[in-house]
Amino acid sequence: MTVDFRELVVLSVFAATMSGCTSGPPQLPYPAFVVTDELPDAFVAGLPGVRAKRLSGDPRTRRSSNRVLIPADWRFTTGASPGQSVEIFLLAGAIRLGEFPLTEGGYAYIPPGSAGLQMQSENGATLLYFVDDANDRAVIRTPLITNSGLLEWQPGAAGFATKDLRADPGSGARTWLLKLDPGVVPGWQRSSQNVEGYLLSGSVIESECVGGEVFSAQYLPGGYFHRPPATVHGGAESRAPGGATWLLRVPGAEQVEAVDGCASQPQERPAASGRN
Repeated sequence: MTVDFRELVVLSVFAATMSGCTSGPPQLPYPAFVVTDELPDAFVAGLPGVRAKRLSGDPRTRRSSNRVLIPADWRFTTGASPGQSVEIFLLAGAIRLGEFPLTEGGYAYIPPGSAGLQMQSENGATLLYFVDDANDRAVIRTPLITNSGLLEWQPGAAGFATKDLRADPGSGARTWLLKLDPGVVPGWQRSSQNVEGYLLSGSVIESECVGGEVFSAQYLPGGYFHRPPATVHGGAESRAPGGATWLLRVPGAEQVEAVDGCASQPQERPAASGRN
């Protein structure tokens, strides 16, 4: 997935303007510290009759990341198209995809080339809805539907645990849940990929390094970021005071590197380590 960060910047700045709060989160050259509830309502192609908050994307194409509110008695399709995939994570309520019921924590991936699935909701639902460009290296070619509540947490580094929702062995694309224990400090780090995150629960104090300057703020549930590759973030002040759970996405095989701190010039890269 190739991201035009000029478009992401426009969306991020527009969101800040709409919030009308000059004392709010710091404004960065990419979407970070986004408060989803403060974003304006947006239209999502392929999902008529829903309300949406556009988190990021390219307005010239259908590729986008959204939080969608589906009304009661709604029925249509997942909106899949020949050249794009659709990913869904259910935040609240219930939907039905074809014959499969999904409740909170339900996940579905509809690959490019699929005709999509019938989607309906009797009482309404809130979900994350991602539309991505096709990746020729992807191996997963059939719909993937699961309930994250049925998956076991896999321990990672101290204070971290994960649940993989999708891990494509061909493209390296991955969508997963990351759980942080209370007080865990991740330290300064950077990724080789675009990294997208939506905070599902808890709170996280996070620092972003831009031009050698540190910007810090708190994420609450509904907080969102979309970092470009090699962006340094984390730091000694970053932590989840009471624990937290993120939904995270990367479009390809990722390498995560620890760095010494925030600096305006690229630092020498130590040995790479996989993200938790």
